[in-house]
Amino acid sequence: MRTAKHRRPLLSSAAAVLALVVAAGSGLVVGSVPAHAADTVRGLQWYLEPLKIPQAQKVSRGKGVVVAVVDSGVYVGHPDLKGQVLRGKGFSADVAADGRSDPDAEKGHGTGMAGIIAGRGGGVMHELGIAPDARILPVGIGTDTRNADIAGGIRWAADHGADVINVSMADNSRRRELAEAVRYALSKDAVVVAASGNVEQGMVTVQPPASIPGVIAVAGTDRAGGPWVGSAAGPEMVLAAPGERIITTAPPSVSPNGYLVADGTSSATAIISGVAALVRSRYPDLDAPNVVNRLIRTARDDGPTGRDPQFGFGVVDPLAALTRSVPPVSANPLLEGAAATPSASSTSGGNDDEPMVTFGLAKGAGRVAGTGFCLLVVAALVVLLVLLTRRNVRRRAATRAPGPPPFGPPPGHHPPGFGPPPGYPPPPGPVQPPGYPPPPGYPQPPGNGQPPGFGPTGHGLAPQHPYQPRPLGQPTAPHPYAPPSGPVPPPGDTAKPVPPPPGAEQG
Repeated sequence: MRTAKHRRPLLSSAAAVLALVVAAGSGLVVGSVPAHAADTVRGLQWYLEPLKIPQAQKVSRGKGVVVAVVDSGVYVGHPDLKGQVLRGKGFSADVAADGRSDPDAEKGHGTGMAGIIAGRGGGVMHELGIAPDARILPVGIGTDTRNADIAGGIRWAADHGADVINVSMADNSRRRELAEAVRYALSKDAVVVAASGNVEQGMVTVQPPASIPGVIAVAGTDRAGGPWVGSAAGPEMVLAAPGERIITTAPPSVSPNGYLVADGTSSATAIISGVAALVRSRYPDLDAPNVVNRLIRTARDDGPTGRDPQFGFGVVDPLAALTRSVPPVSANPLLEGAAATPSASSTSGGNDDEPMVTFGLAKGAGRVAGTGFCLLVVAALVVLLVLLTRRNVRRRAATRAPGPPPFGPPPGHHPPGFGPPPGYPPPPGPVQPPGYPPPPGYPQPPGNGQPPGFGPTGHGLAPQHPYQPRPLGQPTAPHPYAPPSGPVPPPGDTAKPVPPPPGAEQG
């Protein structure tokens, strides 16, 4: 927000307060590149801190939850996935029968999604998943997207105990089959999470199965917290999560060091699936509709108020989803005909560990900008307080009877150069300190008699200088004695030069 030009005293006050406050398809991952040997895996997991994953994992780590990864397959030999991958199902001839292989020689897509969700961690050179105690159920449909049976994979996962089904893929040619499979999975109390699609791959609008009612359609955000430029958008969008420069686990055939860094809504989808696993583990008695409800009710609404095409209900907030009090629902809030979907910015009270509403800017602003906005709000409040206080002072001054100025010399005291010579009686009326209007008959100075930079300027009243007395209602009588040009020594003393005041420049 742009503001009008402020006066120097107000800016100084605001700056002081600010300083005090500061002191107090076959895959939706694009742009994959091998991670450099000099980088640490944990260092490249930049998204863990903004999402407060370390704090969230103190509450839940996903234990007891099964996340199905409907994708190219999962390479079970990766060290970060050791003991994490269950026996699943291969739907393609190029995938192992139990789904525990990954034929995707370009990206190792399914392996990457599994690592984001449930990587074991174990040091700076290992990937820490969002839900490291969850288990991965691999559903390998291979790399041939034209014949990939995504719908069959969703059904199989729902029948084999999947609590969360991650589909980081899209298929616009089988919408009816996908819709039927999604309805079936929802009837089995599974949470279905799907990628919205990448613009680079021609997916400008939200693609199936993400666009099917009841599915958590996921958008990507960039490192600044704004919408990732490659993310599809549309009214079906539900949640957003980081999707830019995300490190993933990879088979050795794809990356010799076992990791890739990539962009895409696929990675954002895996993050949301991991958060859903944390919630299902933390609240084992919650059904899928209430897990979905909890995720959207606690999301951080970074876009326009309410649901919008780029962020959906907002950016996922794992810690809030685990700790906030959320009223229950009787049906999936994303289904047509269900109870009115609650706003992502609404609150229901309870024992919250984190604030539900955070200061935010327009879409695309990052955390640093958000912090700056908070400080500006504080500064604006201080400026308003200063203005109101000074207006009250001016009103009191206007109603006060004429008399000695509030900041003038006390009666009977004359600073050097302003009092009458010794032996003379004091003049009638108050002494005029500098800055008061000249006596009648003298020409008025230009302006309002205030020193430069004070008084009305055409942009509103500026604050009075803290040491500049305000003019009284009526000018006082002229001083009958002209002040001497310098201090007058007392009788009997020899005149001595007056030392300059402290801080005066020496000649």
